[in-house]
Amino acid sequence: MANRDKAAEQMNEFKRQQGDAETLTTGTGAPVGAKNATLTVGPRGPILLQDFVFTDEMAHFNRERIPERVVHAKGAGALGYFEVTHDISKYCKAKVFDTVGKRTPVAVRFSTVGGEKGSADTARDPRGFAVKFYTEDGNWDLVGNNTPIFFIRDPFLFPSFIHTQKRNPVTNLKDPDMFWDFISLRPETAHQVSFLFSDRGTPDGYRHMNGYGSHTFKMINNDNKGVYCKFHFKTDQGIKCLRAEKAGELSASDPDYSTRDLYNAIREGNSPSWTVYIQVMSYEEAERFRWNPFDLSKVWPQGEYPLLPLGKMVLNKNPKNYFTEVEQIAFSPAHMVPGIEASPDKMLQGRLFSYSDTHRHRLGSNYLQIPINCPYNARTRTYQRDGPQCVDDNQGGAPNYFPNSFSGPQDNPKHLECPFKLSGDVTRYNTADDDNFSQVGIFWRKVLNPEERERLVQNMAGNLKDAQEFIQKRAVHNFGQADAEYGRKLQEALNAYKRAQGGVSANL
Repeated sequence: MANRDKAAEQMNEFKRQQGDAETLTTGTGAPVGAKNATLTVGPRGPILLQDFVFTDEMAHFNRERIPERVVHAKGAGALGYFEVTHDISKYCKAKVFDTVGKRTPVAVRFSTVGGEKGSADTARDPRGFAVKFYTEDGNWDLVGNNTPIFFIRDPFLFPSFIHTQKRNPVTNLKDPDMFWDFISLRPETAHQVSFLFSDRGTPDGYRHMNGYGSHTFKMINNDNKGVYCKFHFKTDQGIKCLRAEKAGELSASDPDYSTRDLYNAIREGNSPSWTVYIQVMSYEEAERFRWNPFDLSKVWPQGEYPLLPLGKMVLNKNPKNYFTEVEQIAFSPAHMVPGIEASPDKMLQGRLFSYSDTHRHRLGSNYLQIPINCPYNARTRTYQRDGPQCVDDNQGGAPNYFPNSFSGPQDNPKHLECPFKLSGDVTRYNTADDDNFSQVGIFWRKVLNPEERERLVQNMAGNLKDAQEFIQKRAVHNFGQADAEYGRKLQEALNAYKRAQGGVSANL
């Protein structure tokens, strides 16, 4: 028993802190006389409807599970703070950055993307990296991943892409044809898919991975001048990844590996931290940039747009209760504060609507009143009223309409968004033929070493081999356009699988 870790000892720790047990009550606070038997007529029943102790328990149990997140269902969370280490006031007026040394409370949720709530932490999958900053101007949510890019660049394709990550609607099984058919038909996926099947596709726990805001945002300064920016969270623990074989073993032996690792590290006092940087691009540079700077399938080269230090994020507190502080936490890219605004990034624009909309479905229209979501460092005054599960004072006797003559909250022009100009014809622009392969080739040639390239190819071929042959051909052609060696090695790995299975030609 001496070898039990902190997570395994949680119940004993509670007992030590609690001391003697308190009296059990119903949800209304009434003491319970007996919890191990229902009220019945005689020892064999039937049960009486008047047994409120039972019906109170059972009715709550029936509603115990809120809907699972459609995406990022499996995750872990922690709390801590963000500390400003460098002055960026020339770029941004947000209060969270206004003083070097200032600390702002944060809550963070890490997650896998495609799997269900009971899936393994070590699956090959991008990892969600969502940070909620509790600032004086309200909550700011930076909702990103552990990769600086994503599979697609237009949000119209997002539901279809996620469907390919889920289960076949007939067999209820993961389907390689679904995944690779979509991937190969949308070649902008090549960059993220290459990341996914590289070593970075299976981080060694949440502490040993970077985080990225991924999207392009705008920063506005006190002179109402703006720049475009990207956010980077670099792990201070160092990047560590799991080889495919080890990740597979852990999926069977410890599917909650990353959750356990995060909890135990914080409980033992080894608070994980990330150094936070920004990249900055002027509006003029964005106009001239050789790629679309708002394309989520591409990065800004750090040689041209260097990382500028901003601060440090430290996670030093585990949730008091997983459901209340992790399962119910709700992030949305639309939760911004003065000084931080949206760019024309199409994927960001789509997420501004979808995230808050799904929270209202999953948690209810008053989800922002839940303590973990409540902007407790700011005073909220709105004209929103009523709705299910309203648990604050519903703004008392204040007017519920605007404008009014009775001291209801008023707008303030100093908080207006920064004006910007738009021009162009309104139509549906198909981005399928944009430059899909230049950065993938750079990733292959300049980011990965030979051993990492070999593992990428083996990981990818081990998954792609289960797709139909015509889909394999299309995928090989795409990656070959990024780099001829990339396509050739992928073809050779697929051929090796076919020979091992007694398959057909070596020329797929």
